[in-house]
Amino acid sequence: MRMKITAKRVRREGINLDGRDKMARILEKRGYPPGVHGPKGQGRMTEYGKQLREKQRAKLVFGLNEKQFRNYFEKATSMKGDTGENLVRLLESRLDNAVFRAGLSKTRAGARQLVSHAHIDVNGKKVNIPSYLVKPGEQITIRKTKAEKKLWKNFGESTKQIETPSWITIDLKEMVAKIVSRPSGEELKQPFDPKLIVEFYSR
Repeated sequence: MRMKITAKRVRREGINLDGRDKMARILEKRGYPPGVHGPKGQGRMTEYGKQLREKQRAKLVFGLNEKQFRNYFEKATSMKGDTGENLVRLLESRLDNAVFRAGLSKTRAGARQLVSHAHIDVNGKKVNIPSYLVKPGEQITIRKTKAEKKLWKNFGESTKQIETPSWITIDLKEMVAKIVSRPSGEELKQPFDPKLIVEFYSR
C-alpha cells in the first residue's frame, strides 16, 4: 500500500515530496517537523534511523510500496556499476516518472494516473503500466482518442516554463516526448541519499 503524501509527512521529511505548490508554501511557512515542540523538536538520529528515513523518502517521492522498492534495489544490485546510481536510474526510467519529467503532469501521482487511465502511448502503442521502463529511442505521446479532452486543451501554454532533463526532448506542438538517453550525471541527484539506502539494505 502506498503512503499518502500529506502536509504532515512533507514537513517531517523536510522536502516537497510531490512538487505541488501547496506543499511548497507549507514548507516555506512551517519548514520544521510537526509536533508540540516546534522547530526544536527533532532529536539526534541513529545511523539506522538515517538510512531508514532516506529509504522512506525515496519511496514517497516515487510513490512506491516496500515490495516494489525492494525489487528495484535487487535489480540495481544485479547490474554493473554503482548500485545507488543504478537504483536512481531505474526509478527515473519508470514511465510515470518520464511523463512527469516531460511536463505532461505536474506531479508523479498525476502522471501515474494518466498512464493507468490509458492516456499515454509509447511508440504508438498503448501502455498503461506506470512501472514500464522507458528506453532511449522511445517516444511518449498522448493517445489520439484522449488528446481532444479538456485536460490537454491548453497543454502547450501550461508547459512552456517547464525544464525537461537532457535525457528527454519534447515537442510541445505535437505533444511528443522522446527519450534520447538514459538519466546520468547531475540528473541522478535526488532529495534523498541513495548511498544510505544501499547501506540500509546491506545491513
